Amino acid sequence: MNNKKLRELRDDIDRLDFELLKLLRTRMETALKIRKFKTTDEILDISREQQVIERVVRQTESLGLLSSEFTQHLFSKIMEESRTIQAKGHNLIGFQGEHGAYSEVAARAYNPELVYIPCPEFADVFESVSRGYLDLGIVPVENTLGGAITQVNELLIDTELHLIGEIKIPIHHCLLALPGTDHREIRTVYSHPQGLTQCRDFLARNHLEPHPYYDTAGSAKMLSIERPKASAAIASALCADIYNLEIIKERIEDHEENKTRFLVISREKPTEPGTKCSVIFSVAHHAGALFEIVRVFAESNINLTRIESMPNRDNPGNYYFFMDFEGNVQDGKVQHALNVMQQHTMMYKFLGCYKEVAPQ
Repeated sequence: MNNKKLRELRDDIDRLDFELLKLLRTRMETALKIRKFKTTDEILDISREQQVIERVVRQTESLGLLSSEFTQHLFSKIMEESRTIQAKGHNLIGFQGEHGAYSEVAARAYNPELVYIPCPEFADVFESVSRGYLDLGIVPVENTLGGAITQVNELLIDTELHLIGEIKIPIHHCLLALPGTDHREIRTVYSHPQGLTQCRDFLARNHLEPHPYYDTAGSAKMLSIERPKASAAIASALCADIYNLEIIKERIEDHEENKTRFLVISREKPTEPGTKCSVIFSVAHHAGALFEIVRVFAESNINLTRIESMPNRDNPGNYYFFMDFEGNVQDGKVQHALNVMQQHTMMYKFLGCYKEVAPQ
């Protein structure tokens, strides 16, 4: 009995250690955001570090148990490591969701040298890049099964940011559970509603009850912290590593051709010639208006890869059109097509000319 209780307490220690590591990671991410507003000479801020130490010592004395000497030494080492990380000059890319989200999977595939920063909402990704907290952002724009990501497309209409790249990744869902879980005892599965929908047949075959959660990675995080009994989560394989979970089964999605296209946004235009362009436009509400736009691209032998409409909420009955096409903006025939487009549109916005990146 004592051995069992000892194992349980040690398991608690292991979980607490893991939570401490995640909190330290979050602190370092925040420090990297702060670095964007410092010069190299300002990385070491003695007065600020002294304030932190004084505050920590006061809080230690209030909490009890720990010695102020220990916490002072601990936080001195934390801030020393923070300065070391800040001095490396990392580039930051933001994504929507918790760590382990498919947007982070895409960001890692786009460039493994970046530091990946989670943001609560898509709007936070755009705002953080616009304000300079982040160098880049990555957002999903369309999925082969779910279609366009409406909220992202709405943000693209108003943003002043530029598209500098795109990447397409397959979405492979995994059934994740706490270490040591007997898969036969699992009854409830948490995930984002879209994740649950994309695994509907798997859930039905295995008599598993779906429970919607705000985020796929968020469901994995919740599982690791709250540890509900007889439960599992549907999320990425990356979540298994991040949240110390076991993969019960991989690739449980009902359709193999489940891919999401992600766009990379930046304050700066791309430095290299692109192979693909994106525009947003609206046309007068009369017969043949859209045809006039499409025809000039056909006559110029420019291949359209996407054209999609979205209602203009400020002007009911009219629509925004999102168009992607192959080509470089410096190409004469592309410039001609864009010039004609501007003459025949009520609203025109060039989002960027960029390259599609193969997952690394």
